[in-house]
Amino acid sequence: MRTLLFCLFSALSLSAQTRHIQPDGLSKPTTYTHVVAASGKETVYVSGQVSADAKGQIVGKGDLKAQTAQAMENLKIALAAAGCTFDHVVKMTTFVVNFKAADLAALREIRSRYLNPAKPPASTLLGVQALANPDYLIEIEAIAVK
Repeated sequence: MRTLLFCLFSALSLSAQTRHIQPDGLSKPTTYTHVVAASGKETVYVSGQVSADAKGQIVGKGDLKAQTAQAMENLKIALAAAGCTFDHVVKMTTFVVNFKAADLAALREIRSRYLNPAKPPASTLLGVQALANPDYLIEIEAIAVK
């Protein structure tokens, strides 16, 4: 019995534990969490994902919404390679070329297809002048804990 309890406790302690915190005194965001405290067995850092497909071809040239969808699909593949899903993501950083407030609706629509609205990750959105390829409109990086 002691061995069984130890194994159960060990298995539980190896899985990620996250707390999503919206502190009093800060605005109440709907699409991200101000603070995510995480502990787990492994932290996974995913490099910025862009709108290139498996053959390196740009998907959605000139279309931010299409490029966001491809970047999120690439992020999904990268996370899966490390044994993670979007539920493991605790922090996302999004870089958008020539960002305008009007871009938010498209970004939120695509993100909502992938992220749990009850526990969204801590997030940062940055408007940038350019990315590594002049045809890239967006790049998304993530940190996951499992």
